[in-house]
Amino acid sequence: MVGPPAEGHQLLWASSVGYSRYQALPLKVFRVADLIRMFRRQLVALSRLYSQYLGNGYPDRNSNPHDPPRILITGSLGQLGVEVARFLRGVYGQENVIMSDIIKPSNEVFNEGPFIFADILDFKGLQEIVVMHRIDWLIHFSALLSAIGEQNVPLAIRVNIEGVHNAIELAKQYKLKIFVPSTIGAFGPESPRNPTPNVAVQRPKTIYGVSKVHAELLGEYYFHRYGLDFRCLRFPGVISSDPPGGGTTDYAVAIFHDVLQTGRFECYLSPDTRLPMMYIKDCLRALWEFMVTPSAKLKRRVYNVTAMSFTPEELAAEIAKQVPEIKVTYRPDSRQLIADSWPQVFDDSAAREDWGWRHEYDITKLVTAMVDDVSRQKRLRHSVNEL
Repeated sequence: MVGPPAEGHQLLWASSVGYSRYQALPLKVFRVADLIRMFRRQLVALSRLYSQYLGNGYPDRNSNPHDPPRILITGSLGQLGVEVARFLRGVYGQENVIMSDIIKPSNEVFNEGPFIFADILDFKGLQEIVVMHRIDWLIHFSALLSAIGEQNVPLAIRVNIEGVHNAIELAKQYKLKIFVPSTIGAFGPESPRNPTPNVAVQRPKTIYGVSKVHAELLGEYYFHRYGLDFRCLRFPGVISSDPPGGGTTDYAVAIFHDVLQTGRFECYLSPDTRLPMMYIKDCLRALWEFMVTPSAKLKRRVYNVTAMSFTPEELAAEIAKQVPEIKVTYRPDSRQLIADSWPQVFDDSAAREDWGWRHEYDITKLVTAMVDDVSRQKRLRHSVNEL
């Protein structure tokens, strides 16, 4: 057997042969490795402090900055992925949160942190990613939303059902903690609508809703059968300044963009259609608090979460307090049938009791935040166009 080289080359030699073949490595090698690990830990801690300094703070729920999880987000260019990645990078460090998708990211997103190609239908490719990037958490966002899914049911079945099979089996195989979002759309017209409890009849009438019920049940099965740390939140309509993504509740996003651009908005739901909603910052915090809650505290694997419920008419009236000149008209389309089958008020008392969920944004704070966010985006685009 060839012995170790001269002392100046010991670190290179140790990494090339692996620790398993040489148990009696020089003490200096371990000290250097320890220093590298300590340096990385300090970078994560500094990243968290810097995030607080910028005003993008995060709640502290006993997260350990010295041992941050490695997180993979699938479908990260969709409705929630970019914001979730930014939030988690503020907590765990830029390099520990890996975004992925099958489409090309913007330069801004690509430059913010690690981004890779990942096809949720390619199981072997997913295995390679988990192994090579040492993934600990899998946040599975790849899905076709309600209105878009109805336009291409075969594709929705592949992405939303076959894709979640791959994600859950991957998490089982590599012992990952996995989060799969669900939705108010997992309920149907036979469900109690006001309020809708955590456990109720679920007979959704969209392929999106059917696929989410399937994901909930499959994840719970893998938890009971294999001990998989599966976690799922049923989100209401999530409102952020990002462009609407094709969901039935996205009128509550589009109205801000249209009104602040033209002063007008045509709503595809009737004025009295009440649906549960949540501002993006509450959504991000709910996801993170849920993920770091010790498993022993969770009495179930799937929880309702919400913040408020309102109608298009009520939202328009609240916006008019800040933008008095707005004009809103109503022309219900096929999305009205979907909305009429969904909950009007979400009961999230189980989440509040089991892991302390509390929302911060009501409709007034939501409108103020959205007017500020969208106006800022509008000014930024105007400045860029002038360059």
